Amino acid sequence: MKRWFKRSALPPPALSRSEPPWLFAVALATTLPHAFTQPFWLTAWAGLCWVWALILWRNDRRLPARWLLLPLALAGALAIRIEFGSFFGREPGVAVLVLFMALKLLEMRQRRDAVVVIMLGYFLLLTHYFEAQDIPTALWMLFALWLVSAALLRLHAGALAVRPVLTQSARLLAQALPLMLIFYLFFPRIPGPLWGLPQDAFSARTGLSESMAPGSIGQLVQNGAIAFRVRFDGPVPPKNRLYWRGPVLTAFDGQRWQSGPVTGGKPVIDAAGEDIAYEMTLEAHGQRWLLALDAPRQLPADARADARLTVLLARPLESRQRFRLSAALDYRFNEEETATSRALNLALPAGFNPRTVALAETWRNTRTPEQIVAAALTHFRTEAFYYTLQPPLLGRDSVDEFLFVSRRGFCEHYAAAFVVLMRAAGIPARVVTGYQGGEINPHDGFLVVRQSDAHAWAEVWLAGRGWVRVDPTAAVAPERIERGLASALPAGEPLPFFMRASNDWLRPLLQRWEALNNAWQQQVLGYDQLRQQALLQRLGLPGGWQTLAWLLAGLSTLGLVLLTTLLLYQKRRTPPEIRLWQHALRRTGVHCAPAESPLALAARLARENPETAQRLAPVIESFVLVRYAPDGREHLATLRAAVAALGRRRTP
Repeated sequence: MKRWFKRSALPPPALSRSEPPWLFAVALATTLPHAFTQPFWLTAWAGLCWVWALILWRNDRRLPARWLLLPLALAGALAIRIEFGSFFGREPGVAVLVLFMALKLLEMRQRRDAVVVIMLGYFLLLTHYFEAQDIPTALWMLFALWLVSAALLRLHAGALAVRPVLTQSARLLAQALPLMLIFYLFFPRIPGPLWGLPQDAFSARTGLSESMAPGSIGQLVQNGAIAFRVRFDGPVPPKNRLYWRGPVLTAFDGQRWQSGPVTGGKPVIDAAGEDIAYEMTLEAHGQRWLLALDAPRQLPADARADARLTVLLARPLESRQRFRLSAALDYRFNEEETATSRALNLALPAGFNPRTVALAETWRNTRTPEQIVAAALTHFRTEAFYYTLQPPLLGRDSVDEFLFVSRRGFCEHYAAAFVVLMRAAGIPARVVTGYQGGEINPHDGFLVVRQSDAHAWAEVWLAGRGWVRVDPTAAVAPERIERGLASALPAGEPLPFFMRASNDWLRPLLQRWEALNNAWQQQVLGYDQLRQQALLQRLGLPGGWQTLAWLLAGLSTLGLVLLTTLLLYQKRRTPPEIRLWQHALRRTGVHCAPAESPLALAARLARENPETAQRLAPVIESFVLVRYAPDGREHLATLRAAVAALGRRRTP
């Protein structure tokens, strides 16, 4: 017991000169992807700490004292608290890990500090998937995992060369692949985001919202990100019939359109012709609506259509999901409408846009509702209106200024002005937001709908016909509906990068990449509960977590047995003199570094522990003869006898 206390009082082992570069590489590989998502000041802070630690190591200078690192840590934590408003959540949590990693590089004095850096590296690897789950992220994570594991091996294996350490790390990862595949296929698939805190599960999402003001959709179309992908069971409908229905806006305060209250019961759709079936892969947008092709008929089990024909999911869309739907392109919707709904869609704020109201009243007194709709579209078509992403700012009476002064606007300007005209003329009307069109990717056959395809149109209610779609944009810029946004805007308009004509050579490359990424999402990331249940059914197994638990336990046990068998087989392939040498070292409790030769070990033991050196001397002499003498194999029996003579290891 006395010797134990004496041994435990020894200082922990210090890092050698050759070990910090591995830890610098770990810190760089695990934090570099966050440089594109974290605040600039944190990226600069982490970079300065990394460079500072590297310079100190290169010049063999002493690391800063702990009393200096403490205020640096407190200052960094305070800055994170000010930046994010909390320490809890996805983004502040990742920021804290990045801060800790940067500061830990400045106190790498002992072996345990190096272990902390490696453990932080493993944690930071997981956080990369909080921001993206695409192929580049997966490849980078695989590379970083290989590097971090190699650093851990290097830390415990001693002064090995770089190549053997990297090779051994790759071998370990390859051995883990079967177990990883088992867990991928049979671990219960849990719905929801990778990060589940409610307050930030939907952060960093872009898309439509339940409100619209002049310029809101114009800003959205600058984003070329994919909103959803669609694969039709049959031929793809013409582009001018692809209206993807989202939030319906009924409340207008003179400046902004809002969703407003929903009145009425289930929508009544009278469809003509056959439905069009399709599968949609919808990106997470953190809202409940499902952007269905107008008019939606067959819906997913956990979705419903409200009285305004907006398809709503049971819960917000927190992760990319696939849905099976069908739609009727020729239909009538709610031919009978409640008085409450008609009144709600006639409301206008008092005292706004007097010129627009006066124009509509002249139509109201002399024309039928159908003629009023036609007159408004003719007004847009014949007057000098311009379709542009750069309209001038509008004041209090925004519709008056747009219709009679600027006459420049994007789809939300035309839809909003048309609805105000209809309401002022006594026709129930509302704004519908969503997406229009899409582009077929020739490499996988999916219709790709981007944020830049965001659109707004109008609906009017006509007696005997129900709600009828009217798109004023088609009257001003029919090219937008027929061929897409790039064809409708005049030269010089700020288009998303991939839409510019100068980048036509880049579009095929982008399409190939998106097809590859889509395959990754569909086949790998899209492996959800339904596909897992389908796999179990194909294997003839019942569903449920009990089956998955037994499968995981059985297959994991089988994998471990196979791995153990492989290791034992490799051990049997080890030369007998090496096995005897390792056995002798274990019996005597002697540690021999991989780079230490038997004769060097004998010399060291003679200085440090003469008694053990004397016991091990016959083994060392016989081992050297077996390994290096021309007739070495003839001395194997002598070596075996010398090892047997050691007896069991003596307890201190």
